[in-house]
Amino acid sequence: MEIVIGVDRGWSRAESEGANRVRAVPIHLPASPGDYAPNVLCPGDPRRASYIAETFFDPGAELVNDERGLLGYTGTFEGRPLSVQSTGMGCPSAGIVYEELIQLNARRLVRVGTCGAIAESIAMADTVVGLTASAVDTTPLQYADMAGFAPSATFALAEAAARLSREGGATVHVGAIVTSAMFYDPDPTNIARWRRLGHLAIEMEAAMLYTVAAVHGVEALALMTVSDLVSTGSSQRISDDDLKRGVDDMMRIACRVAVG
Repeated sequence: MEIVIGVDRGWSRAESEGANRVRAVPIHLPASPGDYAPNVLCPGDPRRASYIAETFFDPGAELVNDERGLLGYTGTFEGRPLSVQSTGMGCPSAGIVYEELIQLNARRLVRVGTCGAIAESIAMADTVVGLTASAVDTTPLQYADMAGFAPSATFALAEAAARLSREGGATVHVGAIVTSAMFYDPDPTNIARWRRLGHLAIEMEAAMLYTVAAVHGVEALALMTVSDLVSTGSSQRISDDDLKRGVDDMMRIACRVAVG
C-alpha cells in the first residue's frame, strides 16, 4: 500500500489535527491531505462541481481529483480556502466520499444539491435547509450501528444558512427532510406519510452526511434547491432557467456558510 505524508497548501493544518501523520492514500480520492481545504462543498453532480469552481471560487482553482469521474477542485472563496468535491448519487456513493474527505482532513462538509419538495408551502427554486434527515435509506443506520438514529445538521451552520438566505432575499425553509434510497419510488403512499410527519422534502444523501459527520466529530449541513414538487402519484419538474437561478442563490449562501 502506498503511503504519503500530508503537505501544506498554506492554511492551518493544526485545525485538522496533524497533517504530518503518515496515512494510506484514499482509494476514490487519491490525494494528499493538503490537497483539500478543511471546508468542502459536496454536490452530487460532477458537472456541478466544475460549475461551482468556475463560477463561485476566486480565479485559479485547481482540479485535485477526477477518479471515477468524481471531480474535485480546491481554491479560495473571497480569499479563504475552499474545496468542492462531487459525491455521486445515493448514500453508498456519497458515504465513501464523505469518509475519504475526512481522511484528507476535511472538517466541515456542506452538501449542495437538489430535492423534491413535499410540503405544500414550498415553491420551485426555493432553498431547503435540512435540520434533520430521516434515514429511509438504511445505509446510515447500518453505518451508525443503531436500529434507530436521528441524523442532524450542525445547528450553527443551519442557523447561519437561514440568516444569510433571509438577508439575501432568498426564500428558505428549515426543517426535517427525508433521505430515500430510491429516486423512482414505487410506493405512492410514502409521500403522504412523510408529509404527515412534517417533512419538507426528499433527497438521497443528507442522512449519510450527518451520520458520517457525527461519527467523526466534524461539522455538516445539507442545503438543497427545490427542483421538483412531489405529490402522491405525480411530480412537477423545474425549468432549466429556474433551476440555474435557484442553484446560484443557494451557492452564494453555501460558500459563505462553508468558509464562515
